[in-house]
Amino acid sequence: MLKRTSGYNQRNVRRSGMGRIGAAIVVALIAIATYYFGTSEEYNEVTEETQRVAMTPEQEIALGLQAAPQMAQQHGGLHPDEQDQAVIDQIGQRLVNQTDAGDTPYQFEFHLLADQQTVNAFALPGGQIFMTAALASQLQSEGQIAGVLAHEVGHVVGRHSAEQMAKAQLTQGLAGAAAIAAYDPNNPNSAGASQIAMLIGQAVNMKYGRDDELQSDELGVRFMAEAGYDPRAMIEVMKVLAAAGGGARPPEFFSTHPNPDNRIARIEQAIRQQYPDGVPSGLVQ
Repeated sequence: MLKRTSGYNQRNVRRSGMGRIGAAIVVALIAIATYYFGTSEEYNEVTEETQRVAMTPEQEIALGLQAAPQMAQQHGGLHPDEQDQAVIDQIGQRLVNQTDAGDTPYQFEFHLLADQQTVNAFALPGGQIFMTAALASQLQSEGQIAGVLAHEVGHVVGRHSAEQMAKAQLTQGLAGAAAIAAYDPNNPNSAGASQIAMLIGQAVNMKYGRDDELQSDELGVRFMAEAGYDPRAMIEVMKVLAAAGGGARPPEFFSTHPNPDNRIARIEQAIRQQYPDGVPSGLVQ
C-alpha cells in the first residue's frame, strides 16, 4: 500500500513538473511573439543602425511631454533663475540646430532643475532633457555643459528608451518563463532558482543600458564637434561625475551607467576618430 502511494506521488510530481514546463514554454512563446510582432524594426539615420523599437517617434514625443512635469517635480521643480535657464537653452539649441539631431522629428527642450543635492542629468523620450542645479554648479565651462547636454541628446536620437522598452518586454517575459519552470511548490528552496532567473533578465537589460551610455558618449563627441565645441570637455565632465560618485559608486557590472573612468577611454577613442589629425584650435571649451 505504501509503495502504491509513493508511486502515485511520484506521478503527480512528474505531472506537476511537466505542467510547469508547459506553462513556461507558453509564456516564453508569448514573450517572443510580443517582441517580434508588437515592435518594429526601423533604420536610424543618425546612428546608421537598424533598431527594434516599441514606439513611433510621435509616441516618444507624447510620452516625454506627459512625463516631464512629474520628473521636474521629483527634483524640486524648475530652477527659478531665468538667466541660468537661458544659458542651458542657448547651449542645447546650438547642439540641436548645428547637428544631425536637428534633422530628427524630436522636439528638444532643455530644463534646469532646482535640485541642489542630486548630481544628475537625464533625457526623456522625444527630446525633454533635464540637468540638476547640483550638476550645473560643478561644471566650469560652456563646453562642459555642452558635453552633458550632447550626451543626453544622444540618448534621444539613439532612441534608447524605445529600444529598451522593446527589449524589456522580451527579457522580462523569458525571465518569467524561467521562473515558472524552476519553481517547485514542494521544494521551498526552488524559490532561489526563480529569483536567479529574474536577476538574469534584469542583468541583460542593464547591459543594454551600459551600451546605450557608451553610444551616447560617442554621439555626444560627434554633436559637440559639429556644433563647434571642444569634445575634450566631456572628459572633464567624467571627472566631475567620478568625484561626485566617490566611494559609494556600485560595481560597474551591476550598474546601468559605466564607471566614468572607463568611459573616458571610449570618449578619447571617439575624439581620435572624429579628429584623426588632432583636435583643432578655436573650438569652444
